[in-house]
Amino acid sequence: MKRNILITGGAGFIGSHVVRLFVNKYPDYRIVNLDKLTYAGNLANLRDIENAPNYTFVKADICDYDTIREVFCKYDIDGVIHLAAESHVDRSIKDPFIFARTNVMGTLSLLQAAKEQWNGNWEGKRFYHISTDEVYGALQFDGTLFTEETRYDPHSPYSAAKASSDHFVRAYHDTYGLPTIVTNCSNNYGPYQFPEKLIPLLINNAKQHKNLPVYGDGMQIRDWLYVMDHCKAIDMVAQGGKDGEVYNVGGHNERPNIFIVKTVIAQLHDRLKDEGISEELITHVADRLGHDRRYGIDPTKIKEDLGWYPETPFEKGIVLTIDWYLAHPDWMAHVTSGDYQKYYEQMYKNK
Repeated sequence: MKRNILITGGAGFIGSHVVRLFVNKYPDYRIVNLDKLTYAGNLANLRDIENAPNYTFVKADICDYDTIREVFCKYDIDGVIHLAAESHVDRSIKDPFIFARTNVMGTLSLLQAAKEQWNGNWEGKRFYHISTDEVYGALQFDGTLFTEETRYDPHSPYSAAKASSDHFVRAYHDTYGLPTIVTNCSNNYGPYQFPEKLIPLLINNAKQHKNLPVYGDGMQIRDWLYVMDHCKAIDMVAQGGKDGEVYNVGGHNERPNIFIVKTVIAQLHDRLKDEGISEELITHVADRLGHDRRYGIDPTKIKEDLGWYPETPFEKGIVLTIDWYLAHPDWMAHVTSGDYQKYYEQMYKNK
């Protein structure tokens, strides 16, 4: 194999799309998908490529340093695309410890394993860490955007843990010379997203005529990035990014949460011809603790340096997303029932 790429969190939402892209696009790369298979990891997302000759799955915890070292040695890993993380802000508010453990110590485990394995032979090596725009804090409603020079100002336990992991990645570059890259992306949406996140939650609840919870006044603004566009950015950064650099990846799709809710309602109402799907399902609930009011990314740098741009406007991406969920009700039923967690045992018990 020409390259041996370790993709962490490859059974998750963004990770499964990245794994599929790399397995199909680079048949001469060995793609090692390492995932702990927590509640958001679903190997069934990758059924279509699980038997590809250049694909290997390893069930492991990124915090288990000895196992990570074994994986680096066994597969002669020369590139890392690090997506494994606890990512839901609400869960971080309930249990910040698991976020610190996974997002900080797990990242540190991978960095140390890469440093030890590559041992100063940096040629052709790359440690690529995917992070979030939430590390920058909140923007004013004044048209300003996050740039790569925006100072870190995280407000939630989730964003604090991701900020810490970003700093460790940069520290390994500055201290040891490890060839690293960090990207900070905005809110992803699209197929295979676990239904605790806003858009699949809305779709699932609305179809069942359940309440659609909206935090506070619903005027929190997020920049929405279609997951396929993000995958293209990850590919371009992995292949052509400059060591030590940071790139912001955004969708140019700033929308208030309440707009997202009403758009999903209107789409489902019209598509399903269901009068029970209406704005009467909207239920305003107490706002999230420390809820940032606005995020927005300026992707100028990645456009100018690598030629990437977000191809999918929100109006197109949301239709593609709803189409996928409507066409895959079995996937949603499988995930919401928890049956997907049995898939690993069924697939790998005889291997």
